[in-house]
Amino acid sequence: MSRLSALAQEMARDGGRAMQPATLHLTLAFIGAVTTGQVEALEELAASVRGEAFDLNLDHLGFFARGGIVWAGCRQTPSRQRRLSEQLHDALRGAGFVIDPRAGQVPHVTLARRVQSPSLPPLETPIGWRVSEFALVESHLHPSAASYRTLARFSLAEADTD
Repeated sequence: MSRLSALAQEMARDGGRAMQPATLHLTLAFIGAVTTGQVEALEELAASVRGEAFDLNLDHLGFFARGGIVWAGCRQTPSRQRRLSEQLHDALRGAGFVIDPRAGQVPHVTLARRVQSPSLPPLETPIGWRVSEFALVESHLHPSAASYRTLARFSLAEADTD
């Protein structure tokens, strides 16, 4: 994670805010504000999703203009990650949740927020990340930063790398 943290600092150097190392996470789906009852439903839904652990090779950077978010992603999505995302998205939609199309359709790791006109360098060497679980994370955006709280974690079955 140290290389990812260093990249976050680099992306935020011109007035943005780097994500703290402990808050770096891969966003599979973003659904926005929910009620307490919906959180319970989300935990049950996520617990029903089955997947296998996989390796990510974060090999390119992207930018969401809304929020000035610089993110890292994969040009080639591992098949296990794609299956996990599809299963999660199908379950969310089936339960009536709406996935935010601005962030929920591109699996990504947010590196920095509030970045103005980013210069996105190519990632000469991909950043490897072993994914052995997924989590339900609550986020709160504050004027000075974003805070995250993990509500539940769900293990992925170990298998050969993808």
